Amino acid sequence: MNLLMIIRVAFRALVRNKMRAALTMLGIIIGVSAVIAMVSIGQGAQASVQAQIESIGTNLLFVSAGAQNVGGVRSGTGDSGTNTLTVEDLEAIRREVPSVAMLTPTVNARSQLVSGNMNWNTQIQGVSEEYPAVRKWTVQNGEFFGEGDVRTAGRVIVIGQTIADSLFPGMDPVGQTLRVANLPFRVIGVMTRKGQDQQGRDQDDVAFSPYTTVQKKILGSPRLQGASVSAVSQDATYTAQQQITELLRQRHKLTANEPNDFTVRNMTDIAEAANETNNTMTLLLACIAGVSLLVGGIGIMNIMLVSVTERTREIGIRMAIGARSSAVRSQFLIESIVLSLTGGFFGIVLGIILSLAIPKLLGWPTLISTLAIVGSVIFSVAVGVFFGYYPARKAAALDPIEALRYE
Repeated sequence: MNLLMIIRVAFRALVRNKMRAALTMLGIIIGVSAVIAMVSIGQGAQASVQAQIESIGTNLLFVSAGAQNVGGVRSGTGDSGTNTLTVEDLEAIRREVPSVAMLTPTVNARSQLVSGNMNWNTQIQGVSEEYPAVRKWTVQNGEFFGEGDVRTAGRVIVIGQTIADSLFPGMDPVGQTLRVANLPFRVIGVMTRKGQDQQGRDQDDVAFSPYTTVQKKILGSPRLQGASVSAVSQDATYTAQQQITELLRQRHKLTANEPNDFTVRNMTDIAEAANETNNTMTLLLACIAGVSLLVGGIGIMNIMLVSVTERTREIGIRMAIGARSSAVRSQFLIESIVLSLTGGFFGIVLGIILSLAIPKLLGWPTLISTLAIVGSVIFSVAVGVFFGYYPARKAAALDPIEALRYE
């Protein structure tokens, strides 16, 4: 009996028991669709996190005043008693660290913005003219302030979309006047909408002004809270981190036994940690979903064993008229593979439908993985072979005489 005839006989045997075959395939369908959907959720979450990190800048470093942890007490950008970072330090970094492309000082303040009878409490970030390039954030309307505004501590301000919508509904904010800390500021630009960050904070609820202006006219303090530093490339971030650390330790005259009085954080580290966490979660979800595939495979084995028992007399007749044991074994093995492959196909279709429906129903981002689909097909074939081999071997090992006597 040739292979084509064996496949035809196997299909005929499955068609005779349509309901049983469908119920047997159900385990594979659920398993494959669950694997594809779970991997899609994990991949979608990873892509979302990666996009948010890239929007900040993967070649970005944050230098903040104060040690990250000293004596069990956290200090740094929020510690008002810490004044370990100066403009001169940042100028030295710009001059002496070749792996640094750009940098901008940062000074944070919170103030009430007033326009006519409208007011809005928000964060004001004092930065330099290089901020949009360092943070990869463009101006949608108007312009960002320049070096002259920083040098003269000009009362100019660039606002986020949330502030623009709240204080200037239905009108162009550019050219309007805001009162900040009882001082008039001219709105010169509106930033492009950026949305929420990973913690759900509104990134558009922020205003930018020259850091010299924030220091002198809002905070009344010359201190810097930190700096955003852009390395020449993502690969150069670790070199820049080491060089900045060595330079600041030297400038702050710290001995080998003294801890840093500043903190340098590398966004590449954060990105890699986030990717590693997401990969682990994706693998965990896929493994959990894969258990249902194994259950489906056990179901196939069970049904095939039942089929061998039911068709014992048929097997005996076939072997008595000349069918080889290998042909009988191939027939049952092909039946098992057809069951698992057909279930795998419908499982892939269901998995893709679920992956497309999840963002609309639950709002979770998903990304359909081609690798998961290919892996599901391969795994379906493997399940068919692995769980179908024993019943096929048992059928091929039947004694024709005993099989013909079976009732």
